[in-house]
Amino acid sequence: MKNLEPRVFVVDDDLSVRTSLANLLGIEGYTVELFVNSTEYLARVPHPGAACILLDVQLPDLDGLALQRKLTEEGRTEQIIFITGHGDIPMGIGAMKSGAVDFLPKPFKADELLAAVALALARSANDCQQRQAVVESRSLLAKLTPREFEVFRLVIAGLLNKQIGAELGVSLRTTKAHRARVMQKTGVASVAELVRLAQQAGVAPASHGPK
Repeated sequence: MKNLEPRVFVVDDDLSVRTSLANLLGIEGYTVELFVNSTEYLARVPHPGAACILLDVQLPDLDGLALQRKLTEEGRTEQIIFITGHGDIPMGIGAMKSGAVDFLPKPFKADELLAAVALALARSANDCQQRQAVVESRSLLAKLTPREFEVFRLVIAGLLNKQIGAELGVSLRTTKAHRARVMQKTGVASVAELVRLAQQAGVAPASHGPK
């Protein structure tokens, strides 16, 4: 789908910088969008696919570092490459510690920038895949009834059917029926797959044993 294609966003108040970056990235086949400031960028609906921002540190409204903090707080998946004519080493170290892919002082070499963009988009794609896995796994678990979810959490805790039945106060036959429905609804074929599903969804095994 076109809306999931990788996207490179340029946020810089210097028209000549925006234009030169758009030309360079366009030649390499990237889809590029240009923004004058942070406010304009934040007004755009977040891109659902892999994305990176070529972000100037010095901006007239919200500066680049402040925009980085805001995007992090919102849990966004864009990866940031800072570009600046006014940066220093401590600023660059701080930006990298906060998750930036790179911190490039102007003027920078084209191959250096393109390498950073490729890395940023790869990281963003990986983040998108991980988040999609979480969404899909939680969607599968949402199909379970409350009792089936209890059985699910006891299964991934390593309990056998007889132990699960005793834990829940139900017969072995009922336990087997619940377990079969858990496997059917989640579409998995083994306990190992159920464990992986739980890990993706962030679901912990049930505590069990003497209360």
